[in-house]
Amino acid sequence: MAFTISSSPHDRAPLDTATLMRRVCYCLIPGIAAQWWFFGWGSLVQIMLAVATAYGAEALVLTLRGRRLQQLRDNSALLTAVLIGIALPPLAPWWLVVIGTGFAIIVAKQLYGGIGQNLFNPAMVAYVLLLVSFPLHMTSWLPPLELQLYPPTLADTVSAIFTGFTLDGFSPHQLRELADGTTMATPLDTLKTGFTQGHTGSEILANPVFGGLAGIGWQWVNLAYLAGGLLLLRLKLISWPIPVAIIGSLLLFSLLGFLMAPDGTASSMMHLLSGATMLGAFFIATDPVSAATTFRGRLIYGALIGLLIYLIRTFGGYPDAVAFAVLLANMTVPMIDALTKPTTYGAAR
Repeated sequence: MAFTISSSPHDRAPLDTATLMRRVCYCLIPGIAAQWWFFGWGSLVQIMLAVATAYGAEALVLTLRGRRLQQLRDNSALLTAVLIGIALPPLAPWWLVVIGTGFAIIVAKQLYGGIGQNLFNPAMVAYVLLLVSFPLHMTSWLPPLELQLYPPTLADTVSAIFTGFTLDGFSPHQLRELADGTTMATPLDTLKTGFTQGHTGSEILANPVFGGLAGIGWQWVNLAYLAGGLLLLRLKLISWPIPVAIIGSLLLFSLLGFLMAPDGTASSMMHLLSGATMLGAFFIATDPVSAATTFRGRLIYGALIGLLIYLIRTFGGYPDAVAFAVLLANMTVPMIDALTKPTTYGAAR
């Protein structure tokens, strides 16, 4: 008699790290495409440069540690590099992305023991290092292409990144100055500068950079990353508590702040659909190594990040705050996990 043997319904093949990281990169494509459409070729060039640097740095460290180079195939360096390339201004000089990516891989990842051992998100460690060390370069975002007088071509972009000047001899700073006759670089920059100068919210919103829901270009970039984040949830690559808690917390506190001071704070829509909000909520804060692990802990962790984003954007010195909020929340993860650890079955409560 022949018997047909099949696996039980709950028997699933585990998703290996390389596949997980690669699929997360795939889900980033809508946001990257939106950045390319509204801000030009720069982000794509920065991503490619960051990927080359990440693999080179990781291969070097693995060789020095006597580890097998097959570890490069886990695609963790790839994801870190893509996130760094996305976060940098499109025309940032080449050495900036090399320094940041090298630091992320060598110090923030490998010196902690490699994949799965890092306490902080490597991409955000690199971003904060560069922002603190090179603030001028890191805040040199150009306005959307439609607001620029001389939108850089692909050749101009490559030339500006590697030589500091476009083919016509313009530096990124000069391109920004030419555009700043009508607009600042980003909506959050414009708001922060306007409030500092004593302008009201209605006066600031008259700037051409504000259009639609939360600023020309940036609103669509955030919606694209939101679409990629929903795909992450659909594919079960991440769980919902962290992104939902971040968005809900940021929405709540920004709404309360706007109701109390409508002419002195940004609206909830501006907070949600400008800067790196959706990228941070779905692709950065959900890093399985540096994030909280318990269900209640993830809700607390996400709510804390949302609160920190609002506080730093509103009262701090930086217009966007996702990187600082995530790193500060990373510090609290051991305590959050300890306090929210579920009771072992059968143990006394």
